[in-house]
This record gives sequence, structure tokens and C-alpha cells, in this order.
Amino acid sequence: MKTHVSISVKILLLAFLNVLLLGLVFALFVRTQYRFDLGSLLLSPGRDRILALSRLIALQLPDTDRAQWDQLLAQYTSSTHASACLFTNQGIQLAGPLVNLPTAVLEMIRRDQEPPFEARDSHAARSGQPQRLSPPPPPPPPLFLIRTSVPTRYWVGVRVPIRNESAARPGHGTLVWMSSSLWTNPFFFEYKPWLAVAIAVILVSAICWLPLTRGLTHSISQLTAATGAIAEGRLETRLSLHRRDELGRLSEAINRMAERLSGFVRGQRRFLSDVAHELCSPIARIQVSLGILDQHAGDNQKKYVEGVQEEVEHMSGLVNELLLFSRAQINAAATPLIRVRLADTVRRVLEREASDKTSIETHLEERTEVMAHPEYLFRSLANVVRNAVRYAGEYGPIAISAHEKDGMVSITVADTGPGIPEAELEGVFKPFYRPELARQRETGGVGLGLAIVRTCIEACGGTVQCRNRSPKGLEVEIRLPAAQA
Repeated sequence: MKTHVSISVKILLLAFLNVLLLGLVFALFVRTQYRFDLGSLLLSPGRDRILALSRLIALQLPDTDRAQWDQLLAQYTSSTHASACLFTNQGIQLAGPLVNLPTAVLEMIRRDQEPPFEARDSHAARSGQPQRLSPPPPPPPPLFLIRTSVPTRYWVGVRVPIRNESAARPGHGTLVWMSSSLWTNPFFFEYKPWLAVAIAVILVSAICWLPLTRGLTHSISQLTAATGAIAEGRLETRLSLHRRDELGRLSEAINRMAERLSGFVRGQRRFLSDVAHELCSPIARIQVSLGILDQHAGDNQKKYVEGVQEEVEHMSGLVNELLLFSRAQINAAATPLIRVRLADTVRRVLEREASDKTSIETHLEERTEVMAHPEYLFRSLANVVRNAVRYAGEYGPIAISAHEKDGMVSITVADTGPGIPEAELEGVFKPFYRPELARQRETGGVGLGLAIVRTCIEACGGTVQCRNRSPKGLEVEIRLPAAQA
């Protein structure tokens, strides 16, 4: 079974995909343009925080006893969720939790090494050569970021001055911050502003897309409901014309189509009713004439007269069925519905349609009432029971039952006959349609009985359907609105 996805869900998914693709394009742009660097657009706020905090620690180191340096760094470790360690330019750890630095981090720390001034001066004096000024090496970056794997670690190094009382001037060291996560640690990357931007983009997209989506789906739902009602024969259905786009023009076209179909159907029904009505008089005169002729016909002519009378009777039954069918269709919209006691109607039907050769069982409650036109309900039940008696009366009992649920009364007429082929279950309600088993005049009618049933029941605001029973038999179900207490 194929799953159906509504247009609104598709449009919202498309909008979400649009935002997601924009985010991916932006991330690719940032990665291409700024690389993995603390000076990038994404990490520059974190870079400022790291530099500020590292300089603050460097200012506090001279005023703190050397034995208290570990405790000083531990205070900032708990607040930043990153381990802080202090190293000399030779890679010797001075403070912080013991850690084995990766080779790449050690190389970055040692780039700041240079021989002491005293060593350089003594070397030049011993050699007796004039001192030549060589170009100074490029200064190392004040801050670097290195990522290592297995396990994943992020190392941020900051050059800081280290005052040593024994040295003539302060030396330099590196304060290394280590964390297992970069993007979820606010000390390195503040994700909340970017999350706010993403939420704002989604909200703006929703504000832009939701009205369009809601308007489209609402209009399409109206179109679907209206076309479904027209397909079911409610040709008075019309659509509102508030839109001025393609859907508005489609609504206008559907209204014009429904108007023309309504005119065609009304004309057809009126023509059918007029023809059937006009045929009644000549058929009645023919029947009278045949009665007179039968009285004066000889014995060798009576069989011919009886054959003609049989044909006229059949024609008269056809015309009467046509009249009932056309009148039910024409007067369907103006049919007043009243409270009808179902048990009384079923008793009238059984008095008319019951046969000594057929057993009919009823399972009804006396208090069950429906909203219907009494004559239409009687005619519908009579046609259904007549068909059951005609085609399945000899196979077993026929059961008439009713039960109420959710404001509707379900009336079923079930038999144990041969049933109807599955492909013909819906076709039997069409005018002049007869199953293959009922094509002969002796076994089948003119094909209007169940068509009249559907027309009358729909005029009462109900529905009718039939289905085959298991292991055999046919069940016709009529659903009508229950009369409220």
C-alpha cells in the first residue's frame, strides 16, 4: 500500500531542506575561506576569550608562589572545562596536570627558542670576530590551535611571559589549553549566537512559507471535497471564488462544469419523467383494448392475445419503475425528512414482499427511529427484500437487522444465496444494470430496483452498499441518520 504525503508536508520538508542546504553551503564557505584557525569568523570570539584569560593568568603568576601555580591553573580549568598547563620554550612542564604533549604541539612550543644573550656575546668574544647582526627569525604566532586524533584532542597554545628571579630579564613560555571538544565548549566556541541565528532563519522561513502552504492546502482540500461531492451526484455544490490565481481559475472552471452538468442531468431526468408519464396513457389504453379483444377472441387466438398482454404488462412495469426512479431523482433535494419508526416500516414491507416459501427473520428494536422520507424508506426496503426473496429465497432464511452507532442506524438485509461477483457489487446500483445471472426476464427485472434504492436513500441523507458474505450469501447495508431523542 502506497503511503500518501500531503502537499503541506512536502512544502515544509522542502523549506527545511532549503534551510539545511543553505547551512551546508555556509559551513563549506567558512571552511574554505577561514580554514581551521582561531582567527576564523567562527572561532574569533573564542580566540579573544582565550587570549584575555591567558594574559590574566600571566599577570597572576609573579604574585603567586611557585608551589601554588598548579592550584591557580586548576581554578581556571574548572571554569573553562579545559585543562591548563604551563610549559617552557624547551617543552618542560612547569605547572598543571601532567600531560604528554604530542609532537606537533611540542614543535610549536619550541619554535620560540633562542640562545641566551650571554651565550651569544661570549661566543663572539672568544672567536675574535666582529659581531654581525643576523636578521631575526620570524616571531612565532602568539596563539596556535592543533587537533590530534585517537583520541581526539584540541590543543590551544598561548605565548605568555614567565618571570624568573634568577634571570636578568623575563623569559617566555606557553600556556596550553587542552579539551576533548571544540564546538561544544563555550570557552572555545560560543554556539548560542549561531543557534539563535539558525532558529531565526527557521522562524523566518516558517513565517514566509506557512501562509502559502496553508492557503494552498486549504484551497486544494476545498477542490477535492467539491469534486468528490459532484462525482457523487450533488451537482448543486459550488466553490468560493476568493482566490485570484490558478486555483481560483480552477474553482471557477469547476463551478461552470457543475452548472452545466446540473443542467444536463436535470434535463435528462425531466425528459425521462415526461416520457414515462406520457407512456402511461397509451399503455393503459392498450391494456383495456387487449381485455376487450380477449373477450371476443376465439380459442385459437387467445394464446396470441395472452402473449401480447404479457409484453404490455412488462412494459407497464418498466414505465412504472422509470416514473419512480425519475421522481425520486427530481424531488431528492426537496424531500422533507421526518422521524420514522423502523419496525413499522419493516412490517409493512414483509406484508407485501413475504412469501410462504421463504423464511424472513427480523432482529429489530421497536424504539429504533431514523430520519427519512417514509415512502422512500418503504420503497427502498421493499426493493431490497424483493431481490433477496427472488434470488436467494430458496437457499435459506433472510435476516433483517438494525443497530445504531455514532448517530447512524445501519439496516442490513442478509441472505445465504449465491451472491454477486465482486466486480459487479458497485454496478448493481446503476440504472438498467443487471448481473449476468439475472439477464433473463424470468429471473431478473429491468435493472432499476437497486438504482431506485440508492436514489431514495441518498435523498434521505444516507448511503447504501452491498457485499458478499462468507462463506456465501449477499448483504445489503443501508445507513441512515438516527432520530435524536
